[in-house]
Amino acid sequence: MTAAPTPGSGRAEPVRDTAPAGDPAPAGDPAPAGDPAPAGDPAPAGDTAPAATPEGRTPPRRAVTVLAVVALTLLAADLATKHLALVNLSDREPVRLLGGAVYLNLTRNSGAAWSIGADHTWVFPLITIGVVGWILWMALRLRSLPWAISLGLVLGGALGNLMDRIFRAPGWFVGHVVDMVSLFDPYGRVWPVFNVADSALVSGVILAVLLELTGRQRDGSRVGADATGTDAAPADATPAVTTDRRESA
Repeated sequence: MTAAPTPGSGRAEPVRDTAPAGDPAPAGDPAPAGDPAPAGDPAPAGDTAPAATPEGRTPPRRAVTVLAVVALTLLAADLATKHLALVNLSDREPVRLLGGAVYLNLTRNSGAAWSIGADHTWVFPLITIGVVGWILWMALRLRSLPWAISLGLVLGGALGNLMDRIFRAPGWFVGHVVDMVSLFDPYGRVWPVFNVADSALVSGVILAVLLELTGRQRDGSRVGADATGTDAAPADATPAVTTDRRESA
């Protein structure tokens, strides 16, 4: 008689599906990311625009043009008024204008104001040529419109009287300057008799002094102002510092 099999512990064990101990099941191939988009060449920036002229500065060509126009205009006005004075005021009494504030009286001056240096007429053309040369040299780096006007006034006045010194009687480089305007007295006893060239010279020098006093430079800059046109950062300003703190795991 054969014995029945022993049922074991008497409890049913739950059935568990376990994966084989081999390689884990693949999670699936990731979707192909594809080739990265080509960065390509950077877009051309195009032609670089010319740098803007800093505020307060005039392009060199414009400054020189203004200087030349002012000088030539004054030279033409000076020559024209001297011609009119020679034609209309020769051999006649002074002409009284504005109730005696202005007189027109033709005079010839071999020297400077109040006939200073009348015995050394040849010196004045040399001084004038030096002034003209200095102005032309300054024009090479001129960037200021007010300075262009100032130097144009001086240049026009200097050239007007230089023409008299070179070409008028009594001879080359010893010519006498033609003057015709007298203030408050017909014979220049209150103020020296002058002409258009003298007026331009004085006006140009006064304007130059004002420009120097206000700190305006011939290159268009201004003393005490930042060259870039922006305020400089305070000397005690400290740049902000960001501290990156990292805690260890």
